Amino acid sequence: MNWDNAPILVVLVLSVIGNNHTVAIAALVLLLIQKLSLISLFPYIESYGMNLGIIILTIAVLSPLAQGRISVNEIGGLFKAPVGLVAIVIGILVAWIAGQGVVFMKESPETTTALIVGTIIGVCFFRGLPVGPLIAGGMVALIVNVLDFSKH
Repeated sequence: MNWDNAPILVVLVLSVIGNNHTVAIAALVLLLIQKLSLISLFPYIESYGMNLGIIILTIAVLSPLAQGRISVNEIGGLFKAPVGLVAIVIGILVAWIAGQGVVFMKESPETTTALIVGTIIGVCFFRGLPVGPLIAGGMVALIVNVLDFSKH
């Protein structure tokens, strides 16, 4: 029996149990790519998928601006209100941490597996979102660097 599909099947089962359609669809798409012998797509998905996903996410986040639902005055008010200032600082911090995560995940692919498992658990059972690996990777990188841990 071939166990090559077991990890992605586990992800699929966990996502169904956790009622997370996003992860379930992603797992199904990857299984279909594999079963339809389109495995030549995997290197492209691996190389460009993250950027494409971030582009799509950014389009969704910027959509209210493009629609004119947020005015210039409202944007200016963000720099005056405490909650706006906190949001800006946290946005900067999280973006920087996620950037560290991308670098860390490329340098430590073996750790990426643990991050993915943690993210799947968080998404499926704690109502999280699957953007977690980048931020989690950044946090791991910070902890590893600050505490001078070995990556293994």
